[in-house]
Parts: sequence; structure tokens; C-alpha cells
Amino acid sequence: MVVSGRHPATGESVAVRVGNGSIERVEPAAEAAERYISPGWIDIQVNGFAGVDYNRADTPLNEIARSIEAQRETGVTRFYPTVITGSRENMLGSLRNLAKAKRTLDDGRAMPGFHVEGPWISPFDGPRGAHPKEHVRAPSIDEYRRFQDAAEGQVRLVTLSPEHEGACPVIERMADDGVAVAIGHTNAGAKAIADAVRAGATISTHLGNGAHAQVPRHDNYITHQLACDALYASLIVDGIHLPPAWVKVALRAKGVAKAILVTDAVAPARCPPGIYRLGCLEVELLPDRRVELTDTRRLAGSALSMDCGVGNAMRFAGVSLFDATRLATVNPAAAVGLRERQGYLEPGQAADFTIFRLDPGGAVMVERAVLAA
Repeated sequence: MVVSGRHPATGESVAVRVGNGSIERVEPAAEAAERYISPGWIDIQVNGFAGVDYNRADTPLNEIARSIEAQRETGVTRFYPTVITGSRENMLGSLRNLAKAKRTLDDGRAMPGFHVEGPWISPFDGPRGAHPKEHVRAPSIDEYRRFQDAAEGQVRLVTLSPEHEGACPVIERMADDGVAVAIGHTNAGAKAIADAVRAGATISTHLGNGAHAQVPRHDNYITHQLACDALYASLIVDGIHLPPAWVKVALRAKGVAKAILVTDAVAPARCPPGIYRLGCLEVELLPDRRVELTDTRRLAGSALSMDCGVGNAMRFAGVSLFDATRLATVNPAAAVGLRERQGYLEPGQAADFTIFRLDPGGAVMVERAVLAA
């Protein structure tokens, strides 16, 4: 198979030759291409999509398959289904259901692993975000083992708050197992954040969100994470969770190489306005594309898709097309240890591609996404 397109870094047309699911070589194309080609986009935080909720133990597998195809239409070839804070029974049941989907669906390989966001987060209003307070609890190695058993060993990313006593030994254990550990929904101080990084934390989950409405001007958990060179920062670039100026500042602080685009999408993504479910929570997608809890009106995930996120990164922060696609490809792959995807259109890398164009206004228009066998 040969896949052709313009390389986002140079604008030159390239032909990518594929064999046995990997890139064999990249060479100049015989004819000029009109469309761009990049590695397939990766989203490491997806709670649901196209009306499908990953936070239920009874979500039908054919519906999960449909949501995978819907994400592919937005350029995403691989994603990490995300299970948020809930009862132990529901979290374990949701992970078992996702593990069965990964194991049995033809498109199951689009899910390289699962993201567990909570329940080991801050109990305080603000940092807790939309997560239900009654199910927040301290981290434990025993519960981590239960998550992995339910997920058939497929938990590859965990978000927690290091403000909990005993968090560091759990972080160390997960890091030793090759699980990426992220700091998020946190009220932790500078020392706790530094201790977590020394223990093995490497990512900040949706930095700038899951936070108090007001924090101390200088000494706060957002600044400490921005200043930590060891931490990747994932960002929800929908214009709702973060204003454009903040995105620009965050990318300058972290550098393009240490930033990641995520959608934090929930079931209403790619759906009309209305009432939907996020696990045990009721959420509403409003006409302006905000997703809120129906009782408190707090933000509860997003309706963002990755094609819009890539375009917004260019508009909000002035980054190049190449850099915007790095935020959705090689950076998330490096952050979660997905080795076969850490090179940008390089021989030996997995043959995942997103083919897209830019409309006259700069919007990203996905034509197709390929996850080669």
C-alpha cells in the first residue's frame, strides 16, 4: 500500500510505502498532492463519543465500535477510553466492558490502553471538577490491582492527585509497571507535586482545568506544573475550557515538545444539543457546545473533536501546522509510551495516517484516517 500527501513540516508531497502494518519508506511523490498526510491522531482522554458513554458497564459493544468509527472521521486513529471517578462497582464494570471491546471488536486495536481518571483526586470543590464527591477516595495499590485485573492489564494511564497521603508509593508502583501517571484534579502544593514527579508522574491532565476559580497569584498548582520541565501538559483547546491567550502562554511555557492536545470528549460529542449520561451523572450539551452537569452547571468534559483541536491550536497560539499535528501525534505517543508511534512518518513506525486539508479559513477538514493492518 502507498499513501500520499503533503508533509506538514515542508509542504512537499511524499509517498509513504506500507508493509505488514508498518512504514517501510518515505520518498518524494511522483505527483503533487493536494491533501496533507500526518501520523494518525491520538487522543489520550475520551470519556465517550457520538452518543456512546464509556463509563457504563452495560454499553453495547456495537455502540463502542460505532464510536470508534465516528472518531476516525475526526482524524483519530487511536484513543484511550477514559473511566472517571465512580463507585468501585461501576468503574470495574466499565473497565471489564472496555477490555471485552478491545479484545473482540475488529477495531479494538484503536484502543491501545485505558485511562483511569480518578477516583484518587482532590475532594474539594473546584479541583474535583464534575467528578462525584461521594466516590473520591485515597489511592491504594490494592485498588490499582483491581483496576488492572478488570481491564485485563490494559490500564496504561492514571490521573490522580498527589495531595493524598500515600500517593507516592502507588505512583512508584504504577510507573514500575509502565503505566503513565498524570497529576490532575489536584489541590496539591509544590512539595507534593515535586514528590509525585520524583516518584514517576510525567503528565499534567488538562492543565488549567479541574481547578479553583481563583488561586494564589504565584504559589499555585497550575504554575508549579507549568514550570516543571519533566511534565507533559495536556490541554483542552476548545475555546471553552481555556481562553486562547492562556493556550498561547501554556504552549510557550511548556514548549511544543511537552504539550498534548486532548478532547476530554464525553458522549454528547458529535451529537445535537440535549441531555446525555456520563456514568452516574446527567449532563447537558448546550447550543454553544458547552457540556455541563444538569444540577450544578459545572463543565463536565467537552464536545470537542480532535480536528477542531488541531485547528484551534494554530489559531489560538500561532503554531505551525506541523507543530499542531505533533501535539496530537508524536507527543501523546511519547507521553504514554506508545513506542510504535513516536516517530513522525518514519520507517519502522506503525502505519497510522490522517489525510486532511485546510479550508481557506484555516479549518482542518479530515478526509480519511487509516489504521493499517
